[in-house]
Amino acid sequence: MIPWLEPGDPFPPVSQALHTPNGLLAASEHVDAEQLLGAYPRGIFPWFGDDDPVLWWCPDPRMVLQCERFRVSRSLRKTLRGVCRSDAWELRLDGDFGAVMRECAAPRAGQRGTWIGGEILAAYGALARRGLAHSVEVRLDGRLVGGLYGVALGRMFFGESMFSRVPDASKVALATLVAILSREQVPVIDCQQRTAHLASLGGCEVPRAQFCAHLRQVVGLEPVPWHRYQDRRLNALLETA
Repeated sequence: MIPWLEPGDPFPPVSQALHTPNGLLAASEHVDAEQLLGAYPRGIFPWFGDDDPVLWWCPDPRMVLQCERFRVSRSLRKTLRGVCRSDAWELRLDGDFGAVMRECAAPRAGQRGTWIGGEILAAYGALARRGLAHSVEVRLDGRLVGGLYGVALGRMFFGESMFSRVPDASKVALATLVAILSREQVPVIDCQQRTAHLASLGGCEVPRAQFCAHLRQVVGLEPVPWHRYQDRRLNALLETA
């Protein structure tokens, strides 16, 4: 059994999360921006199916990507250099947060439905308007072909979802984010749960206690000056990738 959260209820301690399914902590009827701001500093995030209530998770272990360990293969390095030097490609921060979320919500091969529904779009959109959620957009000949979005609190970035419409576009978006965070001395990106794709890019699992201890150290720090990277092309950040 997991607790049902009414509006205004606090989240239970993450130590109470279930072992099976790994990390399931609580449920609620709705999700909004204030709930997200109560969840993320504690290492909690929402994830649920079309017919489920809002389910809140904090798995153990936790998948993270340490920026200094971002793995760039030889073929990806070639792609990044091409993107950096080509006028056909354009990398932006927060150019169209809503479009990135909608693309991430689009059905994917082998998946039924999406958890990124109307309430999720509204909740994260509200965070974006407050400067607490950000997107990276990858455009090719003016068309949005890849991107990612996530929540940013203090010196921590919580990755949520990414998409790709042409080969390697999501990797280009991730490389751009890593470049920004490395410049701003943000060491870790939260990736939530292990996937083979993230592991191939250098992601690794850490104990939940270690992850939550890191959050307590960094989410209250002075936030990244995201405005430095908005309203301009970011292709040059990949020069040293």
